[in-house]
Amino acid sequence: MQTIEVGIPGTADADGIVRTYLIDVVSRYHGRPATDGERDTALADEPYDDLQGDTGILLLARDGGAVVACAGARFAEGHAELTKVFTLPDARGRGIARRLVLALEQAALERGLRSLRLDTRSDLVEACAMYESLGFRAVEAFNAAPYADRWYRKDLGAGTEQSPAGT
Repeated sequence: MQTIEVGIPGTADADGIVRTYLIDVVSRYHGRPATDGERDTALADEPYDDLQGDTGILLLARDGGAVVACAGARFAEGHAELTKVFTLPDARGRGIARRLVLALEQAALERGLRSLRLDTRSDLVEACAMYESLGFRAVEAFNAAPYADRWYRKDLGAGTEQSPAGT
């Protein structure tokens, strides 16, 4: 059974899935396994301790008790910036990332935020397709993220797809 819960940065479950995500991103970017140095640099460059409380949220998806996916949002003036959207390879294709993004959208709406935005890469075809199917549209770059070459935004409000019950 899949469940979604709020994760706490710094705990073993959160650190484990975020570390796996960062290693995956760096390895895909370079087209080979990340070196220890590249992994350590990514961990230092991509902190996530602010994904809690007033500054953000981290969600973890579990399947049979094991953490299989994560997604976070940083809250800023008027928008939430999605980050760390990741599903383990063996758990992909089951709609878990979609459920996480919808739950983050609901959290942003509850905070009164007006939009979601994110950066990603065009070679992550399935991720781009998911974002577009959820109503995100391509926009101009809003940051200089080293592993990004595509940026998206979704305005929130009337007609926004809601999170499935029980998430």
